[in-house]
Amino acid sequence: MGLLDAILGRSKPVRPDLDQLFAIPSAALTLQAATGFTPTGRGSVCFAGVEGGGFARLQEDVRELLDADTERGGIPVEFSRDAYGYTWLLATHPADDTAGLVNDLHAVNTMLQDGGFGPHLLCSLIGFRNAEGRSLALVYLYKRGTFYPFAPLPGDAEKRDNQRELQVRGALGDDLRVEKDLSRWFPVWGAPGL
Repeated sequence: MGLLDAILGRSKPVRPDLDQLFAIPSAALTLQAATGFTPTGRGSVCFAGVEGGGFARLQEDVRELLDADTERGGIPVEFSRDAYGYTWLLATHPADDTAGLVNDLHAVNTMLQDGGFGPHLLCSLIGFRNAEGRSLALVYLYKRGTFYPFAPLPGDAEKRDNQRELQVRGALGDDLRVEKDLSRWFPVWGAPGL
């Protein structure tokens, strides 16, 4: 950061720390004990779609890597596009294999970053449910290097359970680097893996 940046109040963006994803399995245990939410075995990575042969090859490399175990009963990854034009990759594992799911999500993020597409990564999320069937996601913001909880209320209306999100923030404050700026807790309505 230079003198001009300091005078104008600019700061360097936080560098993503993808290894933060490896804290999810232990955070999942804390989350289960504190709130009753358990992993669903579903997680996804969201990125801005890029046109071109290089990106298409990288997408196929990701698919090949993550689908390598489909002959042994693994579930193939799914790619989809949302209404905003973002691409989602959905990975599915048995609910008790949070570590395997996190490894896959980390591999996707790393491949995209190393392939020069890091600026296009938006977030990764890991899905959870409680005994009543309520959904919760732990969302990793790639550009901030932080997590936040997203808890949609059941039903068709796009409403959030803010009290639940704050409860989860309090429970996981020692396990994850939680985003302090609540205005960055973006809703991820209809995200694959939720």
